[in-house]
Amino acid sequence: MAKAVRQYEAGGPEVLRYEDVEIGDPGPGQVRLRHVAVGLNYADTYFRNGTYAVPMPSGLGVEAAGVVVAIGEGVTNVAVGDRVTYTGFVNTLGAYSTERLIPAAPLIRLPEGISYETAAAMTMRGLTSAYLMRRIYPFKEGDTLLLHAAAGGVGLIVSQWAKLLGITVIGTVSTAEKAEIARAHGCDHTINYSHEDVAKRVRELTGGVGVNVVFDSVGKSTYMGSLDSLKRRGLLVNVGTASGPIPPLEPQLLAVKGSLFMTRPALADYIADPVEKAELAAEVFGHVAEGRIKIEINQHYALCDAVRAHRDLESRKTTGSSIFVI
Repeated sequence: MAKAVRQYEAGGPEVLRYEDVEIGDPGPGQVRLRHVAVGLNYADTYFRNGTYAVPMPSGLGVEAAGVVVAIGEGVTNVAVGDRVTYTGFVNTLGAYSTERLIPAAPLIRLPEGISYETAAAMTMRGLTSAYLMRRIYPFKEGDTLLLHAAAGGVGLIVSQWAKLLGITVIGTVSTAEKAEIARAHGCDHTINYSHEDVAKRVRELTGGVGVNVVFDSVGKSTYMGSLDSLKRRGLLVNVGTASGPIPPLEPQLLAVKGSLFMTRPALADYIADPVEKAELAAEVFGHVAEGRIKIEINQHYALCDAVRAHRDLESRKTTGSSIFVI
């Protein structure tokens, strides 16, 4: 009997249930997948608490790595025995499981040199980092980036990638420990937002000019400081809402603060095209396989400990990437 984490109502971590589940055989376009490692992402909490509304009861988790054990009619992109990873949105919901049925389309074959654990820790974060660094803004050597949550999973990958491109990175963190981690992964400067004014400090570090781009995964509590950190015609990329969604914004404010730009991208729209997804995956997996970008897995959980894992995540006890090991 397979195991899975399910929820029957939206709410706090306590709504998660670890249960026996029947899997069955894959239908047309599906595969049966045996998981080895499962990713833990902040986006999982949005499904759990109802920010992202889905029909109940529901599985949880959108990212994992494992082995294909059976394929359905019409599946040609993978074969039985293939090592694969995946990430997505509603179409991959249900990753918190030992085995599952899943559409074959989102699956990515794992290259040699990338373990299941590394894949589960980096597929969503790595593809997110890839589109941020390669599709959102035409970064060039000498540009300056303000990176919120610099010690998080995406933050550590972005910092290392930015250094490969010659970009100056200013990272925000909540503790001295996280500042040390961020600097060790490429941040040129760190700002502890617990007791420092982020925008003021950014201006000091940039000689009053501001940064080209802000990657803001926090949202409600940081967006105004992010806008105030940008140089004239700079870009705010709201890539997450850990503190809550950004309230309605008057476009005139962007003009007043320097003809600024703002975007709210979603990973799904950057991996919808199979060709583009393959390009982004090849680039980020290539960096990791060659050692240019290191993936830090700092928290390992058993699947039955999903409640504790979510509590740790929401209380900011985690750094780098977190995974469930099956």
